[in-house]
Amino acid sequence: MNISVVIALLNEAESLPELRQWIEKVMLENNFTYEILFIDDGSNDGSWKIIEKFSEENQCIKAIKFRRNYGKSAALNSAFVAAQGDVIITMDADLQDSPDEIPELYRMIIEDGFDLVSGWKKKRHDPLSKTLPTKFYNGATRYVTGLDLHDMNCGLKAYKKEVIKTIEVYGEMHRYIPAIAKWSGFTKIGEKVVVHKARKYGKTKFGLERFINGFLDLMTIAFISKFGKRPMHLFGSIGTVLFALGFVIAGYLTVEKLFFLVFKMTERPLFYLSMLCMLMGTILFVGGFLAELISRNSSIRNIYNIEKTIGIDE
Repeated sequence: MNISVVIALLNEAESLPELRQWIEKVMLENNFTYEILFIDDGSNDGSWKIIEKFSEENQCIKAIKFRRNYGKSAALNSAFVAAQGDVIITMDADLQDSPDEIPELYRMIIEDGFDLVSGWKKKRHDPLSKTLPTKFYNGATRYVTGLDLHDMNCGLKAYKKEVIKTIEVYGEMHRYIPAIAKWSGFTKIGEKVVVHKARKYGKTKFGLERFINGFLDLMTIAFISKFGKRPMHLFGSIGTVLFALGFVIAGYLTVEKLFFLVFKMTERPLFYLSMLCMLMGTILFVGGFLAELISRNSSIRNIYNIEKTIGIDE
């Protein structure tokens, strides 16, 4: 199979028929073998009934329905497990991503040899309240991850099959899939300018909280990429330095008491600073040791409450 088109959605009943027709038209024109994989992330507007009807009309349409809303990362992770195409293309269901981009994205993966190609919505049809924070977010992400991508959070992306079968997307890490891929050893990451269309139906599902969550996730991915497999290097180093500092201060106070007869040591701020440093150092060292044990003996495993599936092998 050439292509798996993955579409995570939440209450997009109005746009689904037009999106389906558009994708099928592109596939037919280019003679692609394909599957369209819809992930219904707990919709309550009748989206699932529309998808069921689609599957009756076209066996290439498959779907997963969650019992409740788990978020886009959960939807993508489940789709990545189920997808069978040589190239996996993700896009949003709101018609702001153009299926006409699919042939070129496919070519860049197959012929140019990219592991991942990220869309860049160079000309956006969004309000200033969204575009300005997005520019800041992308700049900060480039700095932290070292990836020279202009639009990290663009929903329109293409992946080599090996990439999506290797990575795991959890929390709200869908924003940082290119960074996760790079961290996993897939370094040939490209970018393509794509058309961004104005929203035709409904409204955005992401509120102001996305900026806070995005920042926290950026810090998480920065930590994981550097210390995810060796947490002891971070916590153990800081803990050792703090404990050594506290020990030196305690030694200095002991010398003063024994040789210079300085009394009332417990009234001196240095005494409490030394105790605090040694205590924090011990806690961080032990924490790093436990984190090292956990990281070497476990793997991230996501379990989502899937209500129904169409065309997906259990």
